[in-house]
Amino acid sequence: MGSTFFRSAVAALRAGRMNMDVPISLAVVLAAATSLHQTVLGREHAYFDATFGLVFFLLIGRYLDFRARAKARETAEHLIGLTGEAAVVIDPDGTQRAVPPSDVAPGSRVLVTAGGRVPVDGRIAEGISELDTSLVTGETAPRPVRSGEQIFAGMLNLSVPLIIEASASGDATLLAEIVRLIEHAEQNRARFVRIADRAARTYAPAVHLLALATFLGWWLWQGASAEIALLNAVAVLIITCPCALGLAVPVVQVIASGVLFRLGVLVKSGDAFERLADIDTVVFDKTGTLTTGALSLVPPQGIDANTLTAAAALAGMSRHPLSRALAGGVAGASMDVVEVEEVPGRGLRGTVAGRPAKLGSRDWVGSAGNTDEAGSAGPEIWFRWGDDAPVRFAFIDRPRSDAAEIIGKLNARGFRVVLISGDRRAVVSETARSLGIEDWHAECLPTDKIALIERLGGDGRKVLMVGDGINDAPALAAGHASISPASATDIAQTAADFVFQGEHLAPVLSSIRISRWTNRLVRQNMVLAVGYNLLAVPIAVLGFATPLVAAIAMSSSSLLVTLNAMRLRLAKAA
Repeated sequence: MGSTFFRSAVAALRAGRMNMDVPISLAVVLAAATSLHQTVLGREHAYFDATFGLVFFLLIGRYLDFRARAKARETAEHLIGLTGEAAVVIDPDGTQRAVPPSDVAPGSRVLVTAGGRVPVDGRIAEGISELDTSLVTGETAPRPVRSGEQIFAGMLNLSVPLIIEASASGDATLLAEIVRLIEHAEQNRARFVRIADRAARTYAPAVHLLALATFLGWWLWQGASAEIALLNAVAVLIITCPCALGLAVPVVQVIASGVLFRLGVLVKSGDAFERLADIDTVVFDKTGTLTTGALSLVPPQGIDANTLTAAAALAGMSRHPLSRALAGGVAGASMDVVEVEEVPGRGLRGTVAGRPAKLGSRDWVGSAGNTDEAGSAGPEIWFRWGDDAPVRFAFIDRPRSDAAEIIGKLNARGFRVVLISGDRRAVVSETARSLGIEDWHAECLPTDKIALIERLGGDGRKVLMVGDGINDAPALAAGHASISPASATDIAQTAADFVFQGEHLAPVLSSIRISRWTNRLVRQNMVLAVGYNLLAVPIAVLGFATPLVAAIAMSSSSLLVTLNAMRLRLAKAA
């Protein structure tokens, strides 16, 4: 059961240094051996329960630490899988062959099938289609693409096959760069040195010297028997065992995790409480974080009911996200729709109630000269029915219902709030204005986001990153602390320290408040643990505490820090 600590202690001693596992191992061995000796002789000083209880709690801490360190590996594995299993290269003679994406040479022509992931970075050589670019921009609306446009590995081709000319593959792609950024950020985060390790430099040697001095003092100077001297030395080791010190942090974190779970927040990293309590800047992604991430139809103005019904009926024939939003935004739309044809990258055409109709881009419906730009910041779709003038339908990704309120509370409490997004400037500007955010950045790639986080860190800022997309993962990993919604991609949730549930943004503020309270209680527990040692150690050294009394005192100190931590249960939502 204690082999983990024994191996660590032996390794430390072989390296000529001390760590917390050395006094723990020595106390466990001596306490168990002395207890066994006392049991064999029929004497009273047996305390196996204290010995194994200490090991049990310390093993729980080691397991949680191991799980926290596995996050970077999981995130990288998820991202690497987005390149697909093979790339289809078209040779000069027209033959096709499947090769690993890393083996695609720059300049090669690569076929990307409809519904397939782009395996390499490159430019479109042939074809018109639509891509899910959320990997790079974080935006849910599909992006029309055509010949000559740059696309990146990991993007999803939604409509028709494309042929691209590769410019980078393998470790040179943007996706590989995102993986490197995440791993680098996680490595930097892992440099946080735990309190126990810092204390080990002085605590462990002091405990050993004190126990040795106690043994020698009683045996040589007081003339006590070796057995009495050893019992007093073991009592010192037991009473100074860092049980309260070891519980001071984890017990608060466990209770805080339970409180946040009740408030709709899952805690993924124990040391994240300490980091979140320090933050002074909150950086929000837009789509899916400050907003719901679901496009909804803006109530149309000046469009008659028949035209609205006809547009929704034609939209119901397509799986395009804007078409689905239009069809879903008009209740009871029913008209005869026949001869429907979908033109990739442009839109739909067909016959609605006996009249020709088109639904799609401005150019597609013949409205290039239309000066109606109302609400043009957001996504749009146009509809033309017969000889009628084209009409425009606008869509909006609405902010979470409490977003403005939570942003206002963060501002009022002195936090700097920043909005960063891969969306267009007009859209980001309007969202920032409506929510009261003055500092905003638009059209940002993943590298731009992590650069902003690092720049803020270089200015002495402690940044909380709140994001949900694959493109947010490097910034989530680089932030001093990070939170993502439950609707986020698996990769974003893996990179984040906290995951909040529900449609509201309030759990973000609750997490900050609970983390600050958690840190205060940790400091109080550290004071209580140290105060216990200052009081109890002289008692053990002077021989007033048997090993049994020492075990009881050690357990009492653990109970004290636990009761102090349980005050967190009184916490409520922000």
